[in-house]
Amino acid sequence: MKKVAIIGAGNGGVCMGAYISLRGGKVNIYDKFPQALESLKENKGIELRGVSLNGFAEFDIISENIEDVIRDCQLIMVVTPAFAHRDIAKSCAEFLVDGQTIVLHPGRTGGALEFYKTVKDINPTVNVNIAEAQTLVYACRRTKPDQASIFGVKEKVSVAAIPSKDTKKVVHKLNEYYEQFVSAEDVLETSLLNIGAIFHPTPSILNVARMECKEDFEYYHQGITPSVGEILQKIDEERMKVANAFKVNTISTIEWLKQVYGVEGNTIYDSVKLNKAYSGIAAPKNSSTRYITEDVPMSLTPISELGKLVKVKTPVIDMIIRAASIIHNVDYRSTGRTMERMGISGMSSKEIKLYVRDPDIYNFKKLEERKVAL
Repeated sequence: MKKVAIIGAGNGGVCMGAYISLRGGKVNIYDKFPQALESLKENKGIELRGVSLNGFAEFDIISENIEDVIRDCQLIMVVTPAFAHRDIAKSCAEFLVDGQTIVLHPGRTGGALEFYKTVKDINPTVNVNIAEAQTLVYACRRTKPDQASIFGVKEKVSVAAIPSKDTKKVVHKLNEYYEQFVSAEDVLETSLLNIGAIFHPTPSILNVARMECKEDFEYYHQGITPSVGEILQKIDEERMKVANAFKVNTISTIEWLKQVYGVEGNTIYDSVKLNKAYSGIAAPKNSSTRYITEDVPMSLTPISELGKLVKVKTPVIDMIIRAASIIHNVDYRSTGRTMERMGISGMSSKEIKLYVRDPDIYNFKKLEERKVAL
């Protein structure tokens, strides 16, 4: 029985852990918040319901000690908000051993780059695979402390590793449990096909009054109206322009919804309305939702910063970053996932493409250039 570590006992983490457990994996689960683990420890697992497997899923180690949870696990699934990625990398770096695979579900924009840099700064000689999924494979919720529900499962989710030559190896490991995972060209492709950047910050900001009044409404089917959909379309166009400037394979959000959920609409609004997997997903009840606190600094900020590098203007994305910063009195541009945090500060677009293919080759070439200059 293969051992899998789940980092994060929130909605996605418990659902992924429960599913892998029911598929025969030996699952350990970590969360830094003891209250997130209380019922899991009491019951030694969780009840999984929904459109996927159903049943009681047992967990092996349930702990706030990350060293205990990842020990002897060949596959480590990080299923947390993206703003936690750097801290998790710092916490686990010294305990990682050669041959382990870490996958961020999802990486948002630049997640694998940031995680890779953080681990290598602390444990430079460890030989691990670090990868990111383009999105979370589920639409799901931890509906009760002892119960989780999967409302929808995506048909296809792309994955990329850094270096990109490791991607097929990572996908092979994931396919033991999920056939939905497929290889992307590199982490720029997965990072710039970040659909959370489209669906999370803007509808939250434009519905902020409803959320602060604790109104009950469906986030997708009622929070995304035709007018909101028009703004999402502009943000999507800016995202694709940045991807195209990097010569990265990408598709529109409308096409993504078609590929992942099988829905076909002429507009983002139409496609969202047709997507049954989004039915019943309630909107947050306050403006501190991670749809803003995570997806603005960890999605929109790095897209905007990458856009600046390749001289692509992103005025609508920048407007949303500014609005979120005003609402929370936080500078989400400076506190977000910057080029420095991703380990690519000072690089040209061509150098970034080389770096994500193989950081060792990039570093070797830069060393040789410095030797020649001397």
